[in-house]
Amino acid sequence: MEPVEVTSCVVYSLFVGLWTGSVLFVVLGVLPMARRGELNAAPLRSVAGTLRWVSRLSAVALLLVGALIAAARYTGGPLTGTTGGQLVVGMVVPWGVLAGAVEVGTGRLRNGTERDKVREPARGAWRLFLLAGAAAVLLLVVAGLLGAWTAGYL
Repeated sequence: MEPVEVTSCVVYSLFVGLWTGSVLFVVLGVLPMARRGELNAAPLRSVAGTLRWVSRLSAVALLLVGALIAAARYTGGPLTGTTGGQLVVGMVVPWGVLAGAVEVGTGRLRNGTERDKVREPARGAWRLFLLAGAAAVLLLVVAGLLGAWTAGYL
């Protein structure tokens, strides 16, 4: 692999980890406390704002770096002609679901917390964040499979 491709893969992995880890932390740690009323509105609003920022930054970074990696690896042939190409295409769906669910979910959290509510917005966003958490795990699995394919294990 060329140094640019290696660097791209490292940057891609860092943003996948940041994004998915942030989402899973909110799903498993923050929202259960908010649903039980153990958080105040201000910290929940702050978490939602930070997660939205991390999500947007990560989504753009993954789109750009992923396109760079795909362009370097899949020149001259169809992207779906190899297992690796199919995995790359397979990352698009969880990426889109994750971005959309976090965007709408954090919007619901922020709207509710602006009215000093915690339980209601947390319950209203719960299913969206469960969907985002599932998409995050799927994105990690596909990224791991793509890494295994690149290393020659698949």
